[in-house]
Amino acid sequence: METDTIAAIATPLGEGGIAVIRVSGPEAIPIADQIYKGKTSLADVPTHTVHYGYIVHPDTGERIDEVLVTVMRAPRTFTREDVVEISCHGGMVPVHAVLEALLSAGARLAEPGEFTKRAFLNGRIDLSQAEAVIDLIRAKTDRAAKVALKQHEGRLSRLIRQLRNEIVETLAHLAVNVDYPEYDAEEMTSRFLRERCQQIEKEIDRLLSTARQGKIYREGIATVIVGRPNVGKSSLMNALTQENKAIVTEIPGTTRDVIEEYVNVRGIPLRLLDTAGIRETEDIVERIGVERTHKALEQADLVLLVLNYAEPLHEEDRKLISILKQYTAIVIVNKIDLPGQLNLEEVRSLVGDTPLITTSLKQEKGIEELEEAIASLFLLGKVETAEGTYVSNARHIHLLKKAKQNVRDCIDGIDAGVPLDMVEIDLKNAWQNLGEIIGEAVAEDLIDQIFSQFCLGK
Repeated sequence: METDTIAAIATPLGEGGIAVIRVSGPEAIPIADQIYKGKTSLADVPTHTVHYGYIVHPDTGERIDEVLVTVMRAPRTFTREDVVEISCHGGMVPVHAVLEALLSAGARLAEPGEFTKRAFLNGRIDLSQAEAVIDLIRAKTDRAAKVALKQHEGRLSRLIRQLRNEIVETLAHLAVNVDYPEYDAEEMTSRFLRERCQQIEKEIDRLLSTARQGKIYREGIATVIVGRPNVGKSSLMNALTQENKAIVTEIPGTTRDVIEEYVNVRGIPLRLLDTAGIRETEDIVERIGVERTHKALEQADLVLLVLNYAEPLHEEDRKLISILKQYTAIVIVNKIDLPGQLNLEEVRSLVGDTPLITTSLKQEKGIEELEEAIASLFLLGKVETAEGTYVSNARHIHLLKKAKQNVRDCIDGIDAGVPLDMVEIDLKNAWQNLGEIIGEAVAEDLIDQIFSQFCLGK
């Protein structure tokens, strides 16, 4: 299946100015030639050129659409195969008609992520770079896109390869010492091996230190807005999204379900969840909404508790404040434009070290301070690493932790006086785990699983 010719729509479905259908494989140009009518046959045109013409049905010769066709010959293509991209008019009918013509001419419909998979299998990119493609597509902020782009450019891959090379060099010295101790080309003592392992462990730690921020950029922060009814939760969501996503009224209990929206706060993607107000209620629908609020809290990375400055502290407020101790949270005292009945000093004593922000969402006051508080909590003041490389993928983080443990086992073995040829096994395991990150030592079923997450046409 990796040697036949595949085709798929590479742009989102729906109405648009143009759409692109991508074809890749050894027969890409002959198959496209069967349905293309222009001044010159595609077989005779130079590589990386664009040509005007029409797509016709391969059986009837009937014109389907007016197009521009880009021809790119291997190996200077995304897949390192011959690639043809057909730009036709956007819209469901012409796009599917062109795709059907290609399939009738002999192409096969591509599987999800198959173009990127071929780029990986043909050696153009490694596995971590391939995974960065989907991160780039799904990026919710400029900073998340930059992190994904740097990984796609191979910055993480280079660091992983450097680590593997250091392990290989250490293993080579170890092999000389174990197998040919009489030569003693470079004395491989337990102290030397321990120092090398400590250095490798330190470099793995440096990569893992970026994991928290990397995952934030990649996956976003699950942020739950909680509070009693009518304290301004929906107003807060509308202020952060800068849209009227949630209904805002003076009637308590307006929000009956969890409303979800992504927002960009200082480069951090927040998956914002506006929930039903938490209170005792006889309304069946509202009660279901409150239950969903509790479920959302279980998965929260950040909780925004909204209190009403115009009302005294209620028992429900106290319960919510007590819950906050198990979460990363920010307390927001809203409606400071109204006469105050809330004792702020009492609230500060109850919330302790939890950040407290005062706002008037109606007058758009306090939003800047809230965004700064969120950034301070999750970025720790470190906006960029030295080389701009973050570890953001959960699979990569898991494998780095396994490799670190392998190296730690090696150090512990040396300290315990374990023979060097036994210690060598732990180093080889570290080398293997690091290789899985870039796809140099990975099972085929895992490769299939990774690329199945991609969209068609990528």
